Amino acid sequence: MVGTSIKLVTLILLFPFLAGCTNNNLINKTMSIVPVNPAILDTATFGAGCFWCTEAVYEQIEGVISVTPGYAGGKSKNPTYREVCSGFTGHAEVAQIIYDTTKVSFQELLEVFWTAHDPTTLNRQGGDQGTQYRSVIFYHNNRQKSLAELYKKKLNDEQAYPDPVVTEISPSPVFYKAEDYHINYYDKNGDAPYCQRVITPKVDKVRKAFKDKLKK
Repeated sequence: MVGTSIKLVTLILLFPFLAGCTNNNLINKTMSIVPVNPAILDTATFGAGCFWCTEAVYEQIEGVISVTPGYAGGKSKNPTYREVCSGFTGHAEVAQIIYDTTKVSFQELLEVFWTAHDPTTLNRQGGDQGTQYRSVIFYHNNRQKSLAELYKKKLNDEQAYPDPVVTEISPSPVFYKAEDYHINYYDKNGDAPYCQRVITPKVDKVRKAFKDKLKK
């Protein structure tokens, strides 16, 4: 009986310690599955000519979670592609980008933006003409606004282009997602003449200029 009592007392005394060890193990196991740098997502909205091009370019960049083509900056609700192409709605073809700020910064996205298209041509990119193809940055907060304006000023002050940068910088308006057939257009139609003639050179240019920022 004495031996049994000692064993019971020993177990009672050790129980908090054993329980503590068990809880610590559980905590350690739980903590081990939590990412060290959890993603912090943000949104950027850019218009750089045809949104097929803009989508294809940004899909190459590490840290970009998704790119959705759509329409923004116009006066009508729920515009269709045909209506936007008429130029009467005032919308621009844009790409709305969700990105992981722990992997890519807004400044880096701006670098890609200025490189991927010609920001000096008003309402035109190559053969695509009209207000729907204007160069535009729709900022989502004051920090994005300041960075975009500072970058634009620097480009003009340093005469980075033969002509002044005319990119519009405006607060983010309502974004309307484009029709489904526009989604991943370049991936699905890469052999089409427009893709080969217009989109592929832009993608190649960005891939060459930002080798260290590409998705693996």
